[in-house]
Amino acid sequence: MIKRGRLIVLEGGEGAGKSTHARGIRAWLEQQGREVVQTREPGGSPLAEAIRGVVLGDWLEGIDATTELLLIFAARAAHLHALIRPALEQGKDVVCDRFVDASYAYQGAARGLGSDTIAALERLTLGELRPDLVLLLDIDPQEGLKRAKRRGDENRFEAETLEFMGKVRAEYLRRARAEPARYAVIDAARPQAQVAADLRRELEARL
Repeated sequence: MIKRGRLIVLEGGEGAGKSTHARGIRAWLEQQGREVVQTREPGGSPLAEAIRGVVLGDWLEGIDATTELLLIFAARAAHLHALIRPALEQGKDVVCDRFVDASYAYQGAARGLGSDTIAALERLTLGELRPDLVLLLDIDPQEGLKRAKRRGDENRFEAETLEFMGKVRAEYLRRARAEPARYAVIDAARPQAQVAADLRRELEARL
């Protein structure tokens, strides 16, 4: 019987460096002899990527919080069906840039929809599946937004206020404190090499 692969998620606010460090984690896991799939949310499969385009689009009528949430979970359902579950069942590790914690932080806390709504959609979409490890790249929202703007190609989440991003950060940290066995909080404000070294230490210790 093939042993199920591991779902490893990077979370954090804008400009925390998730995409960069996801590539590093994939490379490290492959050096350990693991088969790895690197992906992202919203997105990760053709249908989910199409929905991502809608979520991040600048629509004339705007996107209200409920519509945004449902679109993201629709993308997540497609992503799980097409990529994540098959990879895990084949024994591959999945490294995902954002997952369900982002919905609790962005739509639940910052948009004000509350955790109960997110939890109901989580049960419907994920069933019993949960990440094996969540690596939270923590950064002050002001610094994170500066980094995101320097990177260019700003999306509508990166254009949010500091107050909004402060709520995102607070919810991420609250969730990490509530379940320390499954979450590791990494100070992402430091140089990239230091952050990468801490991530490797957490992977070695926990996996």
